[in-house]
Amino acid sequence: MKKHMKRLAAPRTWRVERKVQVWTAKPSPGPHPTERSVPIVSVLRTYLHYADNWREASAILNGRKVRVDGRIVSNLKFPVGLMDVLALEETKETHRMLLDRKGRLALVRIGESEAKWKLARIEDKHTVRGGVTQLNLHDGRNVLLEKDQYKTRTTLKIQLPDQKILESYPLERGNTVLLIGGRHAGEVAHIDRLELTRNPKANLVYFKEGFSTIIDHVFVIGGERSEVTLPEGAAL
Repeated sequence: MKKHMKRLAAPRTWRVERKVQVWTAKPSPGPHPTERSVPIVSVLRTYLHYADNWREASAILNGRKVRVDGRIVSNLKFPVGLMDVLALEETKETHRMLLDRKGRLALVRIGESEAKWKLARIEDKHTVRGGVTQLNLHDGRNVLLEKDQYKTRTTLKIQLPDQKILESYPLERGNTVLLIGGRHAGEVAHIDRLELTRNPKANLVYFKEGFSTIIDHVFVIGGERSEVTLPEGAAL
């Protein structure tokens, strides 16, 4: 596995200037895929402008006052991904990683109450020893439940950092979603109906806004309205 990444090869979801320098940081293997996460050193340098170089970013993280989802992060290449909550104790700022209208990863400033939880989508689930159901979430988390009560693609509102489930938002008519892939990536829409197939073709989701996409690109973010603060200019 290569340890470095050229800026020209960086995912299109990253907000990096591609012709200013040759190299950029490559995120470490972790809870998010490369195209849906940004290494925290780039967050501090490019997104928040709190550091001008690698050494300054390292000094900030070594102070052990930067948290992602309630846990201290010191690895410069740690991936900050979709729906993660980034907290900086020195400046008392809290941000959530979302997608902007151009489908690029963007930080959104949030309040103290919203920083206590995050949204996580159920990617799949299976039964483990003792008949316990294990939910595998989009950010690498695993949640164990005594009873199987949530469907795949349901979004859970979980408390940070103890992972207590506060609410759930299933993939059903009327709910608000964020598109995380395809030509409509970054847009917010409302579900009209689902088209589930029993063949190799992908399941489709149709929206009241007049378009459709495959189910993998749909991330439910609330009921009639979004539970998370959206990037400026995004429709509810």
